[in-house]
Amino acid sequence: MKANVTYWLDETAAKFPSKTAFADEQKEITFGDLQKQAQAIGTRIAEKGLFKKPIVVFLEKGVDVLTCFMGVAYSCNFYSPIDVDMPTSRVNKILEVLQPALVITNAGLQSVFREYDYKGEYLLFEEASVSEGSIEKINAARNKGIDTDLLYVLFTSGSTGVPKGVTITHRSVIDYIDWVTETFSITEEDSFGNQAPFYFDNSILDIYSTVKSGATTYIIPKNLFAQPVLLLEYLKEKKINTIFWVPSALIVVAKLKAFRNVDLSDTLKRVLFCGEVMPNKQLNTWRKFLPDVLYANLYGPTEITDACTYYIVDREFADDEPLPIGIPMANTDILVLNDRNELVTGDEIGELCVRGTSLSMGYYNNPEKTKEAFVQNPLNPFVPEIIYRTGDLVKYNEFGEIIYLSRKDFQIKHMGHRIELGEIETAVSSLEEISLCCCLYDEKHQKIVLFIEEELDKAYIIEKISELVPEYMFPNKVISLEKMPINANGKIDRVKLKELL
Repeated sequence: MKANVTYWLDETAAKFPSKTAFADEQKEITFGDLQKQAQAIGTRIAEKGLFKKPIVVFLEKGVDVLTCFMGVAYSCNFYSPIDVDMPTSRVNKILEVLQPALVITNAGLQSVFREYDYKGEYLLFEEASVSEGSIEKINAARNKGIDTDLLYVLFTSGSTGVPKGVTITHRSVIDYIDWVTETFSITEEDSFGNQAPFYFDNSILDIYSTVKSGATTYIIPKNLFAQPVLLLEYLKEKKINTIFWVPSALIVVAKLKAFRNVDLSDTLKRVLFCGEVMPNKQLNTWRKFLPDVLYANLYGPTEITDACTYYIVDREFADDEPLPIGIPMANTDILVLNDRNELVTGDEIGELCVRGTSLSMGYYNNPEKTKEAFVQNPLNPFVPEIIYRTGDLVKYNEFGEIIYLSRKDFQIKHMGHRIELGEIETAVSSLEEISLCCCLYDEKHQKIVLFIEEELDKAYIIEKISELVPEYMFPNKVISLEKMPINANGKIDRVKLKELL
């Protein structure tokens, strides 16, 4: 059994040394060069005596980031990507939680990172990637590592304003990618069109399916997602046959009728999506123009290695019908529990809980939050067995498929990102002019709605909080109230506010 994802790269580089592994706008890299450069980076890290330590990768999205990921994995440390456009306060909060042992960046970005609250060591990509790798040093590290060692930490939103670092092991990624490549028959003949940022767990499918199978991943330029016709032309030009995008990216293409201008019937084979609800109205547009494509709805939070259930679309749906999130993936068990911690029956609604190899080890350096979400399986009092409570409310349909209904708490899924509304409230509350505020999510219109007691312009609020939260967390609508409703407990009455949506 492989205990480290880098063994995939070793095997693939031996089979396809000259085949393109990853490509962005500026460069592409073969599996042979990816292995060589990643081993060089891994050697430099190992020479610093680091083992099982957090390492930040701070580079523009592209091929070099993925080379660094593999380099960190070779050294048996774990990586955490930080986006170059992330607000300073959020970066500093991540650094406070993570306490990285090393930052990998380049000469141009090093000066940017020096402005953050970090005083540790740097490794410059342009120097490390061209040095000589030592297979002895790498094997020495890998021989000490085991499959439950961490591969990465990805940071999601936190309700107190402190981002949560989701920890994922090599074993979890190996289990997930084995399922992906088998279920969707991924081989070296395939090519992915990557949409997801590398700090977002959807990217795991693209990256590691490529490394394992010998496929090719094209990192699609971000600006193309605002230009549907050019986006589809890009897919056609690169012969991309598999995409795994958030539904909002698919919806833009469907809305603007890009299919009338670009024929992808001989190009696309698989359209996979995850991260938020996919409306059947827009999916039906895709199915109308590309009826022979395999469509699959994957579901799951970052805490269970990207996805835990799936539904391969196999029947017709009306525009207003919900699309199932389906059935559990192999080697994954789904428990839908009611308020009494019993399995639901019939069409009873319950919270979706997960057990299995896919589970995160918990939140990095945050035992309190870990204990809240990762709990003992209430159906198994005999031995320790952890399940993850997703906070998602679901039920079963007549086919035995799971239907997603809503969030149990104030955490939402918006534009493919999981967001704690409390983090937005924390940012807005920090403004001098704000006394009381509350954020709700309008599920119907997929909008973040901010309620305030002051008469403040939305553009002004966004300008002020742009240094505190990323763009995808900006309120879509601001409602000014004469007085915020308060319930009997002295808390903001969210039920009354929901009536105003």
